[in-house]
Amino acid sequence: MLAILSVTFPFFALVLCGYLAVRRGMLPQLAIPGLNSFVLYFALPCMLYRFGSATPVAQLLDVGVFSVYLLCALVMVGIAMAATVRRAGWNDAAFGALVTAFPNTGFMGVPLLLALLGPRSSGPAIVAIVVDMIITSSLCIALSRMGSGAGRAALGRALRGVAGNPMPWAIALGGLSSAAGLALPKPVLQTVGLLADAASPVALFTIGGVLARSQLNARAADAARPGGGGGAGGADHLPLALMKLLLHPLLVAGAGHAAIALGLPLDPAALTVIVLVACLPSASNVALLSERFGANTGRIARIILVSTSLSFLTFSAAVAVLR
Repeated sequence: MLAILSVTFPFFALVLCGYLAVRRGMLPQLAIPGLNSFVLYFALPCMLYRFGSATPVAQLLDVGVFSVYLLCALVMVGIAMAATVRRAGWNDAAFGALVTAFPNTGFMGVPLLLALLGPRSSGPAIVAIVVDMIITSSLCIALSRMGSGAGRAALGRALRGVAGNPMPWAIALGGLSSAAGLALPKPVLQTVGLLADAASPVALFTIGGVLARSQLNARAADAARPGGGGGAGGADHLPLALMKLLLHPLLVAGAGHAAIALGLPLDPAALTVIVLVACLPSASNVALLSERFGANTGRIARIILVSTSLSFLTFSAAVAVLR
């Protein structure tokens, strides 16, 4: 267990550094969008391209991983919606479902799994990113508009947002490079490598900064609400965080073993990767989406903060069990 903690600790320590930097005013909140842009548009796409181009295309098109992970994501969304929609309304329930089903795979999971499991983890992790970014997030954004009767328009808006996100394109380009056996010119490849190497530390530090900013903004928003309350569904952050950290990986593990027992093409090593993906804390960018669509961002920020704090122990314990 100590060997596992020695690997996971630096990742969570960088998140804590970013959190404290913003909370103590060492990093201005106005600097966070710049860090986010660097990670989202430069460093992380280069890292995903590098992994995609070095991963056999069969792993990137793994039907077993895709099917099991997608099924469990849809089940998580359904459970969270059923548990909260009557009390919280469609908008808050949908983003609560998204934050419960969407792990922080891009910013945290890929580098963490690479350190723990090596290059064999990149293929299943990339498949999980594609499912969450294209299907899970688009579905939840559409559900968030159901109460206003604008679900179809929201789905179109979500798909346009996916098309403007560089990460799926980086994955696609990496997959094409892998399939065609192409390689970038050496100077370009070295530039991509430098940006890719910067992705992990900057992304983890940025997660901490985003969490601190979301918490500060949520407190200000809660104070401005009538009665200073947390809004609809504001008291369910701990149950939803525990659903993310415990129920989600159990669902993926159960569905994966059932698929293997039925003879479906799912490699046990790939199943281990997507179970660990499901053990990750909630994705920090859900707070930005909830703010954009007028949901209770304070509630979402609390779920992300609690899941990130607890995941240091739950994720490390899951690694100890699965390895």
